[in-house]
Amino acid sequence: MPEGSLRPPAAEVALGLEFYATLTEGGGGVLKERAEEFRVRELSAYPMPDPAGRYTVLRIVSRNWEQHELAQRLAERLGLPRHAIAWSGTKDRRAVAERLFSYVGAMPTALDLPEVELVEAYTARSGLVLGHHYGNAFEIRVPAATQPVDELMGRFGRTREALQALGGFPNLFGPQRFGEVRPVTHDVGRALVRGDPTGAVELYLTALPDGLGAPGAAARLAYREHHDARRALREFPPYFRFERQLLDHLARGQPPERALHALSRELRQLFVHAYQSLLFNRWLSRRWSLGLSLNAPVVGDVLLRVTRDGTVPGTQPIPVSEDNLPECTDLARRGRALVAGPLVGFETPIPSGAAGELLSRVLEEERVTPDAFRTPRTPEVASRGSYRPALVPLPPVALEPSRPGEPDGVWFRFALPKGAYATVLLREFTKSGAS
Repeated sequence: MPEGSLRPPAAEVALGLEFYATLTEGGGGVLKERAEEFRVRELSAYPMPDPAGRYTVLRIVSRNWEQHELAQRLAERLGLPRHAIAWSGTKDRRAVAERLFSYVGAMPTALDLPEVELVEAYTARSGLVLGHHYGNAFEIRVPAATQPVDELMGRFGRTREALQALGGFPNLFGPQRFGEVRPVTHDVGRALVRGDPTGAVELYLTALPDGLGAPGAAARLAYREHHDARRALREFPPYFRFERQLLDHLARGQPPERALHALSRELRQLFVHAYQSLLFNRWLSRRWSLGLSLNAPVVGDVLLRVTRDGTVPGTQPIPVSEDNLPECTDLARRGRALVAGPLVGFETPIPSGAAGELLSRVLEEERVTPDAFRTPRTPEVASRGSYRPALVPLPPVALEPSRPGEPDGVWFRFALPKGAYATVLLREFTKSGAS
């Protein structure tokens, strides 16, 4: 790790967030103490309206809703199959979030779900798919911890300058990628990639969050001992919807491999994607620790072109060689391409040079190979792999003191491309751990 670097909290290091890119003094503060202090609005590529369209598109504002749970509850309210709702991007649970959903069916007159507001509904000729948006706009209040607001504004301003000098911030996956309440999503994905669906189900049902006093901890501990699915259905809280869906199938005598299908394919894929995210975080952290640039390529790197609309497709990599290094360096310098790291899948080649050595080391430590992502025992969650930019170009970041009547703090306003995490940007400012 570069000399003078600050050490993030152990909980972040465990998820591969092993460094801060800036050495400025942090402002502290805990994010998301209240959902109203973390607002996110999806910047969507709206499906084309069509009065005769078979799809319905909903624009919804929700408070404190997990994405998959909200989709299932919407399906129930609309009388649709459990997995009928589609969306473009996943939003934070502890937030006020505006986003789109789509499905095949008639428009609703009301949704009648707590903390959910239907803002707009229309018919369209096509529905949403993952990635069908440009990014997200954020309004986030960072509370003043121990220092006056004017001092906090000064610290945040210096960090902003440091990130501008760097050219952006590391494109790490934030902790919420691994589970906001219980960071075990990647562990379940690891088990699936290693061909152990039984272990994946066991982890999902029994792994505990920090602290034995967490909701449902007693039920998880009890199931770990007795493995009686019928009894566990009486012990697990009603709001543990996904755990109870698994237990219901296990109670019917289905093996764990089959019981997994009680969960939506999107959720099962999320497990594998979270494991890919862990590997990416570790690769990026190791790259930083060696002092390798995140925005200037070296031989063996991969670049991703920035398209005219500002998006960065992750499936058309440009390998960097001795022959094209000058051209690639120029593309990166002009912002026409970004250095990228691997989201490992069964079609991911091990690159040459320092980047390849780092990836090989990470995979060896995890005892997996790219080919393991074929997941033959659960082929529906197999992943070919892709690439992800190592650095997010810094957007304009507006800073404003709290309004009269609000608790002391600073409001941040900015927009990020899809896939980038606001919490990862803000951890550079707070140095107190993302949340």
